[in-house]
Amino acid sequence: MAVLTDDQRKVMSSACMERGREKNSSNRKKPCKAKKAGGSGKGTWGSQLDQIVELRIHPDDPNYDSEEEPYWLVEAPVAESVEEFKGRVLLAIEEYFMSSNIDEAAQELRDLGCPDFQHYFVKKLVSIAMDKRDREKEKAAVLLSALYADVVPADQMAKGFRKLLLSVDNLVLDNPNAVKILAVFVARAVVDDILPPAFLTDAQKLLAEGSKGMEVVNKAMATHLGPSAHADMVEKKWGGSTRSTVELLVKKIDETLEEYRESGDVTKACQCIRELDMGYYHHELVKRAATLSLKSNKSTQSSLLALLKHCSEEGLISPSQMSKGFMRCLEESSAEAREKLKPLVSAAVNEGWLSPSLQTSLASAAPEPDFSSAEFKKKSTAIIHEYFSSDDSQEVLRSLQDLASVQDLYPLFIKRLILLAMDRRSREKEMASSLLSIIHTESDTDQVAKGFVLLLESAEDTALDTPDAGTQLTFFLARAVFDNVLTPFYLEQIKGQLLENSLGREIVGNAKSILSAQHAGERILRCWGGGTGWAIEDAKDKVFKIVEEFEAGGDLTEACRCIRELNMPFFHHEIVKRVLDMAMEKQNERPLELLEQCSREGLITTSQMCAGFTRVYNLLNELALDVPNAHEKFQSYVETAKQAKWLRGEFDFQGGLC
Repeated sequence: MAVLTDDQRKVMSSACMERGREKNSSNRKKPCKAKKAGGSGKGTWGSQLDQIVELRIHPDDPNYDSEEEPYWLVEAPVAESVEEFKGRVLLAIEEYFMSSNIDEAAQELRDLGCPDFQHYFVKKLVSIAMDKRDREKEKAAVLLSALYADVVPADQMAKGFRKLLLSVDNLVLDNPNAVKILAVFVARAVVDDILPPAFLTDAQKLLAEGSKGMEVVNKAMATHLGPSAHADMVEKKWGGSTRSTVELLVKKIDETLEEYRESGDVTKACQCIRELDMGYYHHELVKRAATLSLKSNKSTQSSLLALLKHCSEEGLISPSQMSKGFMRCLEESSAEAREKLKPLVSAAVNEGWLSPSLQTSLASAAPEPDFSSAEFKKKSTAIIHEYFSSDDSQEVLRSLQDLASVQDLYPLFIKRLILLAMDRRSREKEMASSLLSIIHTESDTDQVAKGFVLLLESAEDTALDTPDAGTQLTFFLARAVFDNVLTPFYLEQIKGQLLENSLGREIVGNAKSILSAQHAGERILRCWGGGTGWAIEDAKDKVFKIVEEFEAGGDLTEACRCIRELNMPFFHHEIVKRVLDMAMEKQNERPLELLEQCSREGLITTSQMCAGFTRVYNLLNELALDVPNAHEKFQSYVETAKQAKWLRGEFDFQGGLC
C-alpha cells in the first residue's frame, strides 16, 4: 500500500468534505416524491393525486424561518464606493449653486441611493456654502428646507447638523467666521422646522463645555432664537429682501428701462434682465415699465409694452410675475391713470401675454380711496405684526375699522396676513386662520374669496421664497372652508379665475381632495397645531363638561373662562351645538345664557354661532326621536338668538344657513 504524504491527506480530506456538502445540499433541495400506489418508500405516505410534494412550512408555524424562503436580488442605483458617493455629492452641490434647480438636486440625491449617508450631503452642503457668498448660503438653506422629509429624513438631517457642530473646531481653521455663520444656519433650520427646538438642548448635552460647537449652539439660542429675536430677521439674513439689496435692484431696473428707452435694443435689455438673476422680483420691473409707459408718448409706450411682450413670449418673465406687476401698477395708480391703463391691459390680454383675470380686476376697481393701497399695506403689516405679538383679534377689528374704505381693501389685508404667517411658526399660522374666521363676520365672503384669488395668482412667486408654499396655501384654503369662512362653491369660483396648469389651480384641487378625505376635519383642524393641540375627541369631551357643569348651576364667568382656555375659536360651533342639544334634552333654557354672554363678550363669533345652529338644524329629525318638540324648541331658540343679535338676522330656519 502506498503511503500518503501530509499534503496528499489534506487534499483528499478537503475533497471528501466538499463532496459531503454537495450531497447534503442536494438532499435538502430534492423534493420528496410519492409513489402512485400510495407507498412511497420507507417512512413515507402518498396518494394517487400527490405526485410531487414540496415540503414548505407555513409562516404561522413556530418553526418557520423567513430565510428559507426563495428570494431575488434586485438592482438598485447605488454609489460603488464611499469615495464615489462623496465625489457625486460634491458635483451635485456645485451644480445646484450654478443652476439653482432644486428638483435636479433632489433627483441626483435620490439616484445616489445611499439613504444612510445623506447626513454627509447635509454637512457638505452647509460647509461649502459657509465659504461662499450670502447668495449661496441662502440657496443652501432653501435646498435643505425643500429636501426635508421627502428626500432627506429627519434623523439624517439632524445627524448632518450634529456632525457640523462636532467639526466646528476644524472649520474655524479655514473660516474664522465659522461659528457665527453656522449659528445662523442652525437657527434658520429651527425656524424652517427642519430641526426641532429640542435639537439645541440635546446638542448641549453632546458637546463638550468650551468647545466651538457649544459656542455655536449658545449663539443660535441667545442671538437668533431668543425672546427678543424675530423669525423674519433669521430668514432674511442672507436673502435678497434686505433694504440695501432691494434699493440696488430697483436702481438696476431703472437703468435697464432708461437705456432701453433710449436705444430700443430688446436683446440687450433682455440680457440685462437675465443678469439681475432675481426671478421673484420681476414684478417690480413690470410695474415700473407699465408706470413709465403711462407717462410716456405713444411711441415709447408701444416700445415698452413690446419689451414686456417679448419677455413673456421668451419665458423670461413668468405669467404670475407679469400679472403681479400690472396689479401693483393698478393698485398704486390714481383713477385717471387706471383709465389710461385699461386699453393697454385689454391689448395685452388680446395678444395672449397677460392674464384675463386682470381685466376683471381693472373693471371692478373702486374709486380712489382716501389713501393709496401702498399706504394701506404698510398699515396692515403693522397691524398684523402687533396681532402676532398680542393675540388680540378685537384690536385688529378696531384698527381696520379706523381705516377709511377698508371694505374694498379687505382682500389685500387677507393676502398680507397669510403671506406674513407663512414665514413664521405654526403658532402664527394658527392665529392667522383664527383671525380669518373673525374677519369673516365683518366682511362678506366675496372679499375673503378675492383675497385667496390674489394669493393663488402669485403662488409661483411665493414658492420661490417659501419652498413649501403650495402645501401651506392648500391647508389655509381647506381650513377656510372647514371654518365656514368660504363655502365649497367658492373653490370652483376661485379656480375659474386662475390660469390653466398654474400652481394656484393645483392648490385648489389639493384643498378639495383634503376636504373630501376620511377624517378630514381632525387633520385640517390640527394642521397648524390646533391652538393648544387638543385632539378632536378630547376637545369635544371638554366642551361637554363645560356645558354640563354650567347647566347644573355653574358660574357664568367660570364657564367663559374655561372656553377661553380651550383656545380653539375655530371649534366654538361645537359649544353652540352642545348648548342647544342640552337645552332641548333637559327642557331647560339656562344654557342659552352662556351663548348670549359669549356673544356679548365677542368670545364666540357670529359665523361660529351660525355654524353651530346649522349643525343642530341638520340633526333635528334625529333629535326629535328623543325630544318630540325639538323642531318647535329649535325655532324658538332661533328667534331668541335673532332678537338678542347673537345670530344673524338672515339665518334661514328652513334652510338652516346664514
